[in-house]
Amino acid sequence: MSEVILVYSLVAFIIGFIGIRKSRYNAFGGNFFLNIVGAFVWADAAIFGIFWGVLSLILALLDQTTLFLLFLSIFWIVRSLGEILYWMHEQFTVNKRNHTLPWSQFFQDDSILFVYQIFWQCIMVISILLTIYFAHKWLQTI
Repeated sequence: MSEVILVYSLVAFIIGFIGIRKSRYNAFGGNFFLNIVGAFVWADAAIFGIFWGVLSLILALLDQTTLFLLFLSIFWIVRSLGEILYWMHEQFTVNKRNHTLPWSQFFQDDSILFVYQIFWQCIMVISILLTIYFAHKWLQTI
């Protein structure tokens, strides 16, 4: 499994360095592939890519697969909470910043905003459960 984490580290570093380059010209641009490191735009990728590159490299060298998965699940708790708060603010603000969103063809008007909020709440629930599981597994190894 350490080999998979090393590949993830390499991919994360590449995304991070591309994110740094692209952020100079279009920090809010990006693509779906960035989600692999928890990024949605190039500015996210610059930070999260380097973060995951360094962290996963260290954990791969230490052969700490369960700890890597624990970090990953905790990260998604924090990231999900941030997204929940973002979409709640977006829902209730007068100045809407997101006018065309994926899935908006299925949800009318502002309902897409709370759909995104609920989606991230689901991700948070899954991440909390995985965190409990991986913390238990990791504590058994020390």
